Amino acid sequence: MKNIFKIAVLFIAFGSMISCQDDNKPNYQYMPNMYESVGYETYGKYEVFPEGYEALKPAEGSVMRGWLPYDYENTIEGKASAKANLKNPLPYTEENYVKGNELYNIYCSICHGVKGDGKGTLAKREKILGVPAYNDAGRAITEGSVYHVMYYGINSMGSYASQMTEDELWMVDHYVMGLKDALDGKPERAFTAAEIIEEMTEGKIDTDLNEGAVDAIPGPESEPMNAAGNEH
Repeated sequence: MKNIFKIAVLFIAFGSMISCQDDNKPNYQYMPNMYESVGYETYGKYEVFPEGYEALKPAEGSVMRGWLPYDYENTIEGKASAKANLKNPLPYTEENYVKGNELYNIYCSICHGVKGDGKGTLAKREKILGVPAYNDAGRAITEGSVYHVMYYGINSMGSYASQMTEDELWMVDHYVMGLKDALDGKPERAFTAAEIIEEMTEGKIDTDLNEGAVDAIPGPESEPMNAAGNEH
């Protein structure tokens, strides 16, 4: 009987200890600051941070992962150089073209129009005036100039470098040049042959973004190729 009484007392004592315990907050904290960190509001002002702000600037010289520096400056000279020398490094495939079409309709067609004729919804409503067509002789756009303008922006058009990756910008570039060809009455450009794409992925063809190599890809001056790589 005494043993049963002792066991009952132990259970009651143990139950009391458990009921008072808070698993979310330990009873003893020897270093509270390590358990309960200070919460800082985004972009808030706090003396503990350099310059007094929670949102710090990236370290000088740091490069965002997946981003490549763009060597052409945002100047008249830089734009002219890009227009003359910069070439699209992405192969002209159906996949890239379709994706470029999707992105164009999201970011560009509202002003430039579905056909690239400068008659987008905002232009028709006279919210934005003076949007030229892609085949405007005065502009004489090229792959390089289109990318440069999308990267930096121009006049009332802002930069899209923060909305799209480099590859996505080049996809839109392909689509824009296709719209220009259509406005000029040129035949549709044939997609890049599979053999050339394979060589590019194996590193046999120079695809430097800023040197504009990729000379093996059929361009406007070369004979178009079909899917098998044969010239028409």
